[in-house]
Amino acid sequence: MATGFTFTIAATDGTARTGAIKTPRGEIRTPAFMPVGTAATVKAMLPESVRATGADILLGNTYHLMLRPTAERIATLGGLHRFMNWDGPILTDSGGFQVMSLGALRKLTEEGVRFSSHLDGSKHMLTPERSMEIQRLLGSDIVMCFDECPALPATDVEVAKSMRLSMRWAQRSRDAFGDRPGHALFGIMQGGVTRELREESAEALKSIGFDGYAVGGLAVGEGQEAMFSVLDYAPGFLPEDKPRYLMGVGKPDDIVGAVERGIDMMDCVLPSRSGRTGQAWTARGQVNLRNARHKDDPRPLEDGCACPACQGYGRAYLHHVVKSDEIIGSMLLTWHNLHYYQTLMQGLREAIAAGSLAGFVAEFHAKRAIGDIALP
Repeated sequence: MATGFTFTIAATDGTARTGAIKTPRGEIRTPAFMPVGTAATVKAMLPESVRATGADILLGNTYHLMLRPTAERIATLGGLHRFMNWDGPILTDSGGFQVMSLGALRKLTEEGVRFSSHLDGSKHMLTPERSMEIQRLLGSDIVMCFDECPALPATDVEVAKSMRLSMRWAQRSRDAFGDRPGHALFGIMQGGVTRELREESAEALKSIGFDGYAVGGLAVGEGQEAMFSVLDYAPGFLPEDKPRYLMGVGKPDDIVGAVERGIDMMDCVLPSRSGRTGQAWTARGQVNLRNARHKDDPRPLEDGCACPACQGYGRAYLHHVVKSDEIIGSMLLTWHNLHYYQTLMQGLREAIAAGSLAGFVAEFHAKRAIGDIALP
């Protein structure tokens, strides 16, 4: 483990775990959901508002920050924590996924990926060494090794070739990261939906040695059933005493299923992106505030919710500001969604600690099955 970075498991329930990651910048309660601050901001939220929802850690994005405002500029301004006014831990992804999904004219070689910026067409080269340098300049607490993530579906031959390239890049990432007390480096397992490739990837990563391990290459088009089938075995290939991070997931039922299968950390843009499009996540599923049935409804979005949207405003008001494209609509719904996600994580942690996860999960699914109830 990196000096100043520890992971402890306080309780288990089946394969689910609850515990804490301790970093010099604070403790991360696990299982943890990380709000995404792609460009040094969780959209429509102040940092202190994000903290108030219960978030212990944020995620930043190497690809976006290297392009604008640049990692070098952020470094001269005191690093990402000071730049975005967040004093807690920050995890940065390596940029590999965004290069795949956003970078134009992408050319992949053993060295790395050459691509054109989606912003202005400028040319860039991202390698394991450059990714480590960018994340060092940003001052990330948890750094992700550089990997290549093929979109699914793909053939086993394509997935195997990509995974083995990522494992060679993982070794280069480890070498370039060096010894950085207080900062951790996570490896990323690849291998698509093929058990043998997942196991091969895990063995390669363990031989290199990382402070934590991510399950990558899921939530990229394979569907929930296939994702869960991989999670039924893949976390077990990774060291039990290190954090396990499922990248880019997801919807509340994805999160619950992942936690049941031994995942400790997750991230997704969904709660904030949904908030900006009039969508709210609740214990009874998703609610579309653009729907006309809310226009005369004075009830809160969710009974018992302590977020500002539910404590101070009714559905009729939320419907009005969303339909009017008022900024406060995005602010209130994003706050609610992040609060709901963190409340869900707290419920999962408490259930695991009490040995009552099965009952918690059954109640979670029962409420979602009822659905949102309209005003009589």
